[in-house]
Amino acid sequence: MGRAGFLAYGLTRGGAADQIALHEAAALLGQSPTHAAIEMVGVGGTFESSVDTVIALTGAEMSASIDGSAVVWHASHSLPKGAKLKIGGVLKGTYGYLSVAGGIDTPQIMGARSTHFKAGIGSVLEPGQTLPLGAATTQRPGFLIAASDRFAGGDIRIVPSVQTDQFSPETLTRFAQTTFRRDARGNRQGVRMDAETDGFFVDGGLSIVSEVITEGDIQVTGDGAPYVLMCECQTTGGYPRIGTVLPCDLARVAQAPVGAPLRFRFVTVDEAREVEIKSRAEIKALAGRAKPLVRDPHDISDLLSYQLVSGAVSATTDPFAE
Repeated sequence: MGRAGFLAYGLTRGGAADQIALHEAAALLGQSPTHAAIEMVGVGGTFESSVDTVIALTGAEMSASIDGSAVVWHASHSLPKGAKLKIGGVLKGTYGYLSVAGGIDTPQIMGARSTHFKAGIGSVLEPGQTLPLGAATTQRPGFLIAASDRFAGGDIRIVPSVQTDQFSPETLTRFAQTTFRRDARGNRQGVRMDAETDGFFVDGGLSIVSEVITEGDIQVTGDGAPYVLMCECQTTGGYPRIGTVLPCDLARVAQAPVGAPLRFRFVTVDEAREVEIKSRAEIKALAGRAKPLVRDPHDISDLLSYQLVSGAVSATTDPFAE
């Protein structure tokens, strides 16, 4: 989940670009969302465990198989010792996550195991690298969770920021009415928004003194293009901020694939508070939303409504007789 409390020392949170995916994995595996996982951008890889374990696949959907047999995403699966887990290209979204029962037990640095590329903490995985696993307290294979719809762009709620009132009312209206496209220029530090319209400028925008910025801030650079700052953004900046994305909508920005439409909608601080409270309550309720992949007929109250047999076959009549 990253490192909280170090902003004053020049270090932003880092951690998963899509924190909701870690909460979904925790619900599937019956463990804490603070366990370290593997974040995959656009494509996965081939993984093998030296012990019998259970995995969860969440976040952006990717093709996946275990020893050649396809497995579904947003679910937990048994991974036997020596079995090959192959994760291919992304099908929907940007960031996929591989979580393991017990988590990945690498050493903690500043209270967390997460990699922070901009700070030089940790590194990308290398071919053949071995990662230690933590002690699993539960084994929950065969569970499925309905992921929230956050992998194709959409509406992003924002609140006014420090320099919002320095933009003209006409510029703010145009900003809220513009359908942006997720630019190819984006990473864990920030995502550029592209649009077929003039830039969004403020008088004296380039003369703002550098000040504290945070994840979710929307900076407008010298060419008038908005950038949404993400989990590894810098801690100070001098570009004007037209608004700030609500924390609960940051996963939607992170998961938007290149070219996906994004629209920004201003809400009041009171509305933002209500939205955040509701979002956090939904995350807490995720554990109750994990359902078995294969349902027990005894647990299906409307079993008779399912068409289990189509047609009828006689044991005595010749089916080829005229």
